[in-house]
Amino acid sequence: MNKEKIKLFLVDDDIVYLRLLEIEFLQNADFDIETYPTGELCVENLSHSPDIIILDYLLDGIEKNAMNGIKTLDQIKDINPDIPVIILSQQDKIEVAVDCMHHKAFDYVVKSETAFLRLKKIIITIFKYKRMEKELNWYMDRM
Repeated sequence: MNKEKIKLFLVDDDIVYLRLLEIEFLQNADFDIETYPTGELCVENLSHSPDIIILDYLLDGIEKNAMNGIKTLDQIKDINPDIPVIILSQQDKIEVAVDCMHHKAFDYVVKSETAFLRLKKIIITIFKYKRMEKELNWYMDRM
């Protein structure tokens, strides 16, 4: 059986952190990964159909006028509301996390030594949820 790889977009203006995340995901699972240093590039490439997007909150390290994570999240959701977006940030404030959730982020992760493990667990949860949703739709179609 040929399983399709999960297409993962990683979006972060910290190029070193972006590369580290990419390496972690490639070493621990079979992902098809695209990386972007700006939200604008991520949005421009949504036609590549990512299954999940991991998006930095600030995104102003390369270009001060760049779209921040919230604006990028809003544009992603306007184009395709079904793509799960996980916000990743240095911000360890509950208000920031709540704001992200109000903008329809799937989850919020603080950049830390345990961030990658948390991201893995969230991705597993997303795919369990998608599988349950498919099964429910299948069942409902037969009623």
